[in-house]
Amino acid sequence: MTGFKTISRVCIVVMAIVLLACTGKPKPVAVTTEVDYTPAPLTFSEDSAYNYVAKQCSFGPRTMNSQAHQLCGDWIAATFKRFGLAVQSQYADERLHDGTKIRMRNIIASYYPDAKKRIFISGHWDSRPWADNDDDESKHQTPIDGANDGGSGIAVMLELARQLQIAALCDTIAAPAIGIDFICWDAEDAGTHGRFSASTWCLGSQYWAKHRHTDDYAPLYGINLDMVGSANTVFYREVVSMQYAPTVVNRVWQIARKAGYGKYFIDAEGAEMTDDHVPVCRSGIPCIDIIGIDEEQGTFPLTWHTIDDNIDNIFKPTLKAVGQTMLEVLFN
Repeated sequence: MTGFKTISRVCIVVMAIVLLACTGKPKPVAVTTEVDYTPAPLTFSEDSAYNYVAKQCSFGPRTMNSQAHQLCGDWIAATFKRFGLAVQSQYADERLHDGTKIRMRNIIASYYPDAKKRIFISGHWDSRPWADNDDDESKHQTPIDGANDGGSGIAVMLELARQLQIAALCDTIAAPAIGIDFICWDAEDAGTHGRFSASTWCLGSQYWAKHRHTDDYAPLYGINLDMVGSANTVFYREVVSMQYAPTVVNRVWQIARKAGYGKYFIDAEGAEMTDDHVPVCRSGIPCIDIIGIDEEQGTFPLTWHTIDDNIDNIFKPTLKAVGQTMLEVLFN
């Protein structure tokens, strides 16, 4: 995950390269339009999602050009295929902010690929090359596992794909009749190592926004997941999401509340994020960002860009809250 205008109650600086401005307390949002809701016929497994996070971390830090990055990408694609989805990889050559050449790989897995009416759920699968927010400065050049920052969103998508396969194979469950794409962005987290520059982040989604994986791809909307697996996490209505896709935000947050996860999905407007949803929105597709904020500190999760962003700090109830909410959205 990249940067944001902090929503901290005490307006503390998390990290100079990502602090854009202090906006004070989150602004309450009045819920005026109720959505129809029927509970989903399936239950999201937080244990399964947790194991998908652990598997990603087992390859090692998923930094660009590394063997761990290649092996994990192959595993993600193969796992989506195992769940019956049509999978394609979008490769592109790019350069990081320091001039390093990289080979990006966006992974797109499609449920019901022939459907014209589509939505997508996305998240980045690479991990930060530097633990540059760690309290121990000697760790600032150390790559991180990215269990929460990257791994958690992909894990939720993989478990959703598994649930969709169950629905498709079960005669008593009416599977979603809409096309669903899971888009795994690459090169999100290797942005500027020092002074913040928004254009150096989210390279995979920036490329996709200009070169969609199919020429006629026009989904109704997208939902981006980022840092959805740590403890003490809540989700505010993000600023760019509210600007480009307020009806989608409203629908997701209301479904979360009706499904019993209102304590996670807060009815208040939070901060403006530099994340993968931004280039998507600017390309003409409404997309929202579900991104974790530490409930007590009002900042990114405390493990953010530190060596502590590992499997030991993944919190199953948060995975459950986000995963079940997404499952409810797909079946509603």
